[in-house]
Amino acid sequence: MVNLLLSGLAGALVSGAFAPIDKWWLAPIGMALHMFLLNRTDRKMVSAFGFALTFNLLLLHWTSIFVGSLPWLILAAGMSIFYLPLALVGKWGIASYPLIFVVMEEVRNRFPFGGFGWARVAYSQADAPYALIARFGGASALSALTCSIALFVYLATTKRFQPLLLLPLVLLFIPFSILETGQSKVLLVQGNVPQYGLEFNARAQQVFQNHLKQTRLALTENQEVDFILWPENAVDVDPFTNKAVFAELNTFAKPLIVGAIVERKQQLLNTSILWTKTTQDVYIKQHLTPFGEYIPLRALARKVSPLVDQVRDFSAGNQGATFAIGLAKIAPILCFELLDDGIMSEAAKTSNLLAVQTNSATFGMSAESAQQMSLTRVRAIEHSRNIISVSTTGYSAVIDYRGNILQRTEMGTAEHLVANVGLIDQPSPRDRLGDWALVISLVWLSLVARRRYR
Repeated sequence: MVNLLLSGLAGALVSGAFAPIDKWWLAPIGMALHMFLLNRTDRKMVSAFGFALTFNLLLLHWTSIFVGSLPWLILAAGMSIFYLPLALVGKWGIASYPLIFVVMEEVRNRFPFGGFGWARVAYSQADAPYALIARFGGASALSALTCSIALFVYLATTKRFQPLLLLPLVLLFIPFSILETGQSKVLLVQGNVPQYGLEFNARAQQVFQNHLKQTRLALTENQEVDFILWPENAVDVDPFTNKAVFAELNTFAKPLIVGAIVERKQQLLNTSILWTKTTQDVYIKQHLTPFGEYIPLRALARKVSPLVDQVRDFSAGNQGATFAIGLAKIAPILCFELLDDGIMSEAAKTSNLLAVQTNSATFGMSAESAQQMSLTRVRAIEHSRNIISVSTTGYSAVIDYRGNILQRTEMGTAEHLVANVGLIDQPSPRDRLGDWALVISLVWLSLVARRRYR
């Protein structure tokens, strides 16, 4: 029982590396404690589940804000199952912990329902002094290094120092310069919503009016912008069929990238639209949010929550898009797509600026938005791209290719940001390597795992 409680404490420490506590160094400490506990119990699977369940319950508490506790508990328990293979350290040795942990993350990023990688430990490390490792090996390499540091800490407490575990840190000393090919002046608009909750769609016209009002206010202060960026769901009525909305959008002289709900041939689409008076280019969200934008196993899900019947299934797109505005080649990323490694890589390859459009209204004033901001910062490093990220209700931000937040709004406010954002065409080392970046990380962890410590 003591080991189980301490395993829960270890999971709580790792969760503390994420917002709202947001102390990156708690992740390697929490994992090092868990290694210590796993190495000293015969009930390794119980320890692994206790660690994971506490971690996921704390990390994902924001999912319960408006849908109740049962879906949150099921999600946390389901995600915790992926950590059970950590019990294999009893057979393979404690040095296999980082390898098992990262492999488990990679599986969870893809399965089930397209994966849910929110708990990837890399996304808690945006402020770590070694976060720039992501530009070489991506988020998987950042997770791998964090786990290796945890193993180093654990072994150091037993007076077995293994400096080779820190060998990947030498990559941080490789000269790597980024050249900006130009700049684009952007207006980011966070219009806010009338009220948090699942019913914000019922007030779609008010959400649209909020963004309209904030945009016009911003343009009275600064008209010299290249384009305007609105968040996901800023237009929750079809702008192609609603004549009033269509007319309002056509009043802007500047190109506008809007997040809008569109219906085509009885298919509901979550889109990003480059809107001008003469043309409208549409990107359809490819990676939909399970249980948010569509309901897998609907009959079973209905038994968990009657709220599933409020969700009409969206249809997914099948290709990316790049919006050209002057020198800028902008790839739109719609919210949940941030978690998809493939979509992010393709977007970076075709663009010189990434635009993240998201909607946090269904999660209130919880830590969800701050956690997503950290995730976005890691993606900026991984792909060597400046990112403009805008939400209906916060946080919205301008993030540079090193993961630094240059400007940021507050939560629950109507605000706007104006920024000159650098355009970067060169690929990051991680994007040059492609899938080999993950292979190299796993080979490194496999070499680490060959050493056995008791």
